[in-house]
Amino acid sequence: MIEFIAQNLAPIMFVSLIVFLLLGYPVAFALAANGLLFFVIGVELAPLSDSINLSWPLLNAMPERLWGVMSNDTLLAIPFFTFMGIVLERSGMAEDLLDTIGQLFGPIRGGLAYAVIFVGALLAATTGVVAASVIAMGLISLPIMLRYGYDRSIASGVIAASGTLAQIIPPSLVLIVLADQLGRSVGDMYAGALIPGLVLTGLYMLYILLMTFLKRDAMPALPPEARSLGSGVTSLLIALVVAVAIAYVAHVFLYPTQGENADILGGTVGVAFIYVVALLDKTLKINAMSRLAQQVIIVLIPPLALIFLVLGTIFLGIATPTEGGAMGAVGALVMAAAKGRLSLDVVRSALTSTTRLSAFVMFILIGARVFSLTFYGVNGHLWVEHLLVSMPGGETGFLITVNVLVFFLAFFLDFFELAFIIVPLLAPAADKLGIDLIWFGVLLGINMQTSFMHPPFGFALFYLRSVAARVPYLDKVTGKMTAPVTTGQIYWGAVPFVGIQIVMVALTIMFPQMVLHYKGDAAVVDPSTIKIEVPGFGGQGGGLGLPDNGGGLGLPGGLQLPGGNPLEQPPAAPDGGQPQTQPQTPPANDLSQPPSFN
Repeated sequence: MIEFIAQNLAPIMFVSLIVFLLLGYPVAFALAANGLLFFVIGVELAPLSDSINLSWPLLNAMPERLWGVMSNDTLLAIPFFTFMGIVLERSGMAEDLLDTIGQLFGPIRGGLAYAVIFVGALLAATTGVVAASVIAMGLISLPIMLRYGYDRSIASGVIAASGTLAQIIPPSLVLIVLADQLGRSVGDMYAGALIPGLVLTGLYMLYILLMTFLKRDAMPALPPEARSLGSGVTSLLIALVVAVAIAYVAHVFLYPTQGENADILGGTVGVAFIYVVALLDKTLKINAMSRLAQQVIIVLIPPLALIFLVLGTIFLGIATPTEGGAMGAVGALVMAAAKGRLSLDVVRSALTSTTRLSAFVMFILIGARVFSLTFYGVNGHLWVEHLLVSMPGGETGFLITVNVLVFFLAFFLDFFELAFIIVPLLAPAADKLGIDLIWFGVLLGINMQTSFMHPPFGFALFYLRSVAARVPYLDKVTGKMTAPVTTGQIYWGAVPFVGIQIVMVALTIMFPQMVLHYKGDAAVVDPSTIKIEVPGFGGQGGGLGLPDNGGGLGLPGGLQLPGGNPLEQPPAAPDGGQPQTQPQTPPANDLSQPPSFN
């Protein structure tokens, strides 16, 4: 029995960790306790198994491993983006966006649902925090949707799903952690995740469009009396055309000096121009634009500018993700101050939440370091790698198996726990199969997004449950008694969106170029094919103790001079016969011979 345990310590250790987590122990302490417990067991059983490489002096490596966690610059972006998201949520940006976009889409069936998805994508690109997005939209949009007769399940599902877009649309905290665990650039992870995030947003809207045909009364349009900004879509379209024209002219003008960055800079010029025009039109009361156009432009441009400040500078290579997060935090403070909503209480609340989340991540990461020290010491990584690489179906079979595993683990673990526990075990196997780790990370990010939506443990569902009405209440606008939202309605509303996320995982596997575009058009060079040789200068083997490839000069890239190395060839005979091995008489200018005075 003891020998069986010694030979199978890695799988026993992994199963024990799952048992600890299912029993409800805190993740960080379960990881650390499991690692230390099995370290002691492994040291005692090491003589019985060749696969156990544990000894007491190995614990001396633990302080250095923990210091490596503390000095990780990549993870410094997490508190910056968390602080930015919470300040923006407190600044009322979500409320303004939902009110304005709701008015814009109001005249069509399902308009409020479209607005929630659109605003959810914008909040995801500015906050990166799921809790802030779900709570803000639940507080603001859910009462309005219930007021005008929306189906409770659909309304709840739309709000919860739109809030989880912060999981996959940059600057997502999950993508930062995944990039760190996979050993890849956060900027590349952001670039790879951008298109899948936008496609997922489009699938959400496609579902709402389908439901407006299948359930015509489930999502009615806003009545005219509820559209306080009136009409004016034509004015907004004209402003959009003008902005696009100015952006194109700026692009043509800047291209000779800015190259590929001219499109982004040209778009910035066009957006800035139309924003200034809208501000002047409203301030000076010129009223060249409709009220709706004014409000949409003035409300939309600041968050778009913040997105450019964060993501644009990262994609242009101007700033690192950590620096982009710092600029985003400053930009959020400026936006809150501009709205007159920046106070000491807002800053204190944001700092408290940021510190709590950062400490939570750091403790999990420390526990994961303790666990991995022991798990690698019992060759657990090799056990997982052999188990996954041998899956039938090769690369596709591996991806399907891993995504099914992560999907079911997401019922019990949240995304941080999955990222710190599961991803380091899966990455070596994916790398050995030749799978691009950015593509693999984006796949896992989309899959982990379902962890927020899984009934009954999805955090997004809990966030929405905390702000949705539990008892009947009197609506302040209509004066009618409104029924509450039940937990069952929230859960059933989430199920279709979980299915959409699974479809998105399948699409990302089928069309990897959605992610792999981050590589650009540059030719990919395999480092194993690069051969660099030091030039030879005659003598044995090339002159510097290196092979000269058959007597030629060892030029870079294996180039050979015609006829080999001329410095190593004996001189030819004057009559064209056999070459002479030594000169008969030294030349007159041969300084290697003694002088002659005859």
